[in-house]
Amino acid sequence: MYEYEFVRIKARFWSSEPREDYRDIVREYAAQKWRLVQVFAPPVGVYGTASWYELIFERER
Repeated sequence: MYEYEFVRIKARFWSSEPREDYRDIVREYAAQKWRLVQVFAPPVGVYGTASWYELIFERER
């Protein structure tokens, strides 16, 4: 059985760059035995960029 954690990262206004460094988040969760399984990006907005991204982690219970 697995459990999942979803971490949403907002993008900067007028840019597709995330406000937080996703690498730090991945390292933090990996230290807690989570495994990154997917990065989800929603459909692009009005200006052609996503307004947020979601990191999906899993680990065995």
